[in-house]
Amino acid sequence: MLEEEAENPLAQLERIEALQRLGLSYKFEDDIKRVLKIIDSKNSCNDAWKKNDDLYATALEFKLLRQHGYSVPSEVFNVFKDEEKGFKACIREDVKGMLSLYEASFHLFKGETILEEARDFTTKHLEEYMRRNKDQRADYLVILVDHALELPLHWRMLRLEARWFIDVYGRNHNMNPTVLELAKLDFNVVQSIYLEDLKHASRWWSDTRLGEKLPFSRDRLVETFLWAVGVKFEPEFGYCRRMLTKVGALITVIDDIFDVYGTLDELELFEDAFKRWDITDLDQLPDYMKICVIATFNAVNEMAFDVLKEQGYLIIKYLKKMWTDICKCYMVEAKWYYSGYTPTLQEYIDNGWMSITVPLILGHLFFFITNPITEEAMECLVEYPSIIRQSGTLVRLVDDLGTSSEELKRGDNPKSIQCYMRESGVSEHEARQHIKFLISETWKKMNEDRVAESPFSQAFIETAIDFVRMAMLIYQHGDGLGAHQDRYTKEKVLTLFVNPIPLLDH
Repeated sequence: MLEEEAENPLAQLERIEALQRLGLSYKFEDDIKRVLKIIDSKNSCNDAWKKNDDLYATALEFKLLRQHGYSVPSEVFNVFKDEEKGFKACIREDVKGMLSLYEASFHLFKGETILEEARDFTTKHLEEYMRRNKDQRADYLVILVDHALELPLHWRMLRLEARWFIDVYGRNHNMNPTVLELAKLDFNVVQSIYLEDLKHASRWWSDTRLGEKLPFSRDRLVETFLWAVGVKFEPEFGYCRRMLTKVGALITVIDDIFDVYGTLDELELFEDAFKRWDITDLDQLPDYMKICVIATFNAVNEMAFDVLKEQGYLIIKYLKKMWTDICKCYMVEAKWYYSGYTPTLQEYIDNGWMSITVPLILGHLFFFITNPITEEAMECLVEYPSIIRQSGTLVRLVDDLGTSSEELKRGDNPKSIQCYMRESGVSEHEARQHIKFLISETWKKMNEDRVAESPFSQAFIETAIDFVRMAMLIYQHGDGLGAHQDRYTKEKVLTLFVNPIPLLDH
């Protein structure tokens, strides 16, 4: 498909962008890698970046290359600045180019002032464009601008974005009807695979009887599966989604035991059981903890057995460490709660990037999608490298912005907002603005990790980013996992798992 545009690099980039937004890029992964590698090589050889004064093309190429792990210099945008170092006034009229620059600016690294200026400049003028065109909501470009200003593409959950773009792409005068029909068909086929995955997870959950035996715990299996799809949507990763759903369901139960049910004495015994990882030594635990521990050990040991069969590696010691680490963090928060202690913001983040469970889930996911597994990568994994820490920090902070008020009403531990309010003596509004600033700064670090040398595959690195995108979706309008947001989350579930896209009659 990309060979058809071999003589037109911009057309190739536009085709790649369309395939990605329509959720089809996984079918053309090798072709996309090959095209981008050729483009990057040409730029490196002949300094083509400095000669390109097409804002739309430059920004689109920059975004796609960074997205695929190429460390493209931000100086490529210097050509669009005037003598006073501001962006040229003429580009305000290039709405398509400004939108492309706006999206590219979210791939910035720390210290890239030009991209921060680009984000501010394009946001201001795109908002003005929307005010002037508020009566043109059916226009393709207006729809794209409005969508981007709500949340940039880099921060969006891929599969829901694909479903949204399938409806919008048909308004593009240059759209390819064959590609659009393929996207619709693919969405429906993959949707049927998701339903089989969900049925499998539901049967497992019923068999554990955890929902029956621990009625105080949240039964959020479908929402947990939604997270699994957000992290790994491609059809061939069904096993991964099923196992992630198990891990997510179990960690929800354990979280609720630490948060709302267990006494401090019981929790210390509970934490110790995970340290020992011995199913024959649980006599001191209350019954409700015993069933949880045994269900967790059974599921995790089974996953380790699957990896041993497939790849010959015994990974249980790595999984055990991750479960022990998460329980240790939960115990820290429990002690804060029982002692009435409010940590500093830094203390909170140092514990919170782990307690949000991202490292635990990514750790399991690594073994589900990596082949071959290497000793170097496994040892690095359990030391929680930067890409995992940044992912956990972002999910923690995004979660807090969406849920802290609700959790305070329930009497939970203070979250990042309250920690900063107490530490700095600022209002809730000022604290929220500071947390948003931290989110923006952490995204920069994550963007850098995306292109850094690593023992991990690009596919694994992308899942760490997709985890954050999923959080942006769930907590964009409050706590998507809380009781008041059930309708919002239900809409997403119906869209992805239940309602197929109507196809053309032939």
